[in-house]
Amino acid sequence: MTRRESGDQAFDHDGLYGTEREMPYSGTRSFLRRRFSRDLDGVDFAVLGVPFDLATSGRSGARMGPNALRNASSQVGWGGEVWPWGLDPFATLAVVDYGDVNYHRGRAEQMLENTAAVAGRIVAAGAGVIGLGGDHLVTYPLLKAHAETHGPLALVHFDAHRDTADSPYLDHGTFVHHAMRDGLIDPARSIQIGIRTQYDHTDPITVLYRPWVRHNGVQAVIDEITRVTAGAPAYLTFDIDSMDPAFAPGTGTPVSDGLTPGEVFDILRGLKDSPVRFVGMDLVEVAPAYDSAEITALLGATLIQEFLCLCAHHRKG
Repeated sequence: MTRRESGDQAFDHDGLYGTEREMPYSGTRSFLRRRFSRDLDGVDFAVLGVPFDLATSGRSGARMGPNALRNASSQVGWGGEVWPWGLDPFATLAVVDYGDVNYHRGRAEQMLENTAAVAGRIVAAGAGVIGLGGDHLVTYPLLKAHAETHGPLALVHFDAHRDTADSPYLDHGTFVHHAMRDGLIDPARSIQIGIRTQYDHTDPITVLYRPWVRHNGVQAVIDEITRVTAGAPAYLTFDIDSMDPAFAPGTGTPVSDGLTPGEVFDILRGLKDSPVRFVGMDLVEVAPAYDSAEITALLGATLIQEFLCLCAHHRKG
């Protein structure tokens, strides 16, 4: 088939940049219509799915998150300038969809090993990873891959939960504890936003609890992210349960009184004039079985598009 006959940018898009208009109901669903590719030459970010949810303490189903996010991204990946950024991120950034990490069902250790290995190859090639979870344990090997190249990372972590439980076991509620212990993140340069569950706070991570965000406002959050990360290589991890369940019901551990999309969009957009530079990101805990009209997956895909616009803005200078 010719390009006009196939209408499938995931396979036939020429080059790494730009997006041709394609209907959201047609074509193979790569993330934001990016080309499926394992060729990392000249790539800025590679999208990597990690369909894993064996480490969740709530409702399962986040293993279906990568597919849901890719599917929903067809509703936002129209091509051209993105409002209100006034730029097309794919005119500046070369992004490919690298596919998913493979592991044998039931083998969490293999998922950790394979994710760290695949992501490590991507980062070693000079690209950053955009991870599609999966439960929040998948962030640990992604942090490991980026830290091997960039050193300890400044973690910018949106969540309802701190995920710092002191346990010898790795799961979605302990990965931050293990990332601190293993030197993957610099806790003194890391920040958590939207927390609204009970945790002991004895570590150096800066925590902006949900009431603090509401009372102090978006600009104060932007200022704190800028101050805390202090020019260190930053990594963004976004648990969709940081959002209020009214906007993101499709998740395994929803907590009421969450952040609103407007608040988070304004935070990401407000970072455009800051010195914060992200080397990678992930979005996790989308469980489509509990979603309503795909609003959770749509929000997740839109948040990743906002991240790419932020990185494109910084690239353009």
